[in-house]
Amino acid sequence: MWWQTLGGVLVGLVLLWVALLLVLWRVAPGADRTREVLRLLPDVLRLVSRLARDPTLPRGVRVRLWLLLGYLALPFDLVPDFLPVIGYADDAVLVAWTLRSVAHRAGLDAVDRHWPGTPDGLRVVGRLTGLDRLPGQDAWPLVGVEDDDLAG
Repeated sequence: MWWQTLGGVLVGLVLLWVALLLVLWRVAPGADRTREVLRLLPDVLRLVSRLARDPTLPRGVRVRLWLLLGYLALPFDLVPDFLPVIGYADDAVLVAWTLRSVAHRAGLDAVDRHWPGTPDGLRVVGRLTGLDRLPGQDAWPLVGVEDDDLAG
């Protein structure tokens, strides 16, 4: 009897994993967007690390960031990285969700304060993660930076 329960749980987990693959395949970024994300990867990792070490942020936010860093450091993923496009999509979706959650809880100014890259890169991260559209937040903190300044 216990083996039937175990088999049912395993089948359920496999079905859940297949559903996750289908969702990631559906929402996976295109080739241009993937290149854009990969170019920003070092800055995003430094941002997450700096936010995780900031003692002024709530403990729950910092724990969430440390869990994200731990997941990214693991040699295995929910979706294996060797699968084209969707292999890295689970990591990208998790990073975007975590940054959006952190910005919602800690404020966009915390993300802006710790961003190590260029203002243009910060705007790209805001666009890719949806941080530029958070409800209840003011405009993106780079108010003093004009679009003309970013272009050249």
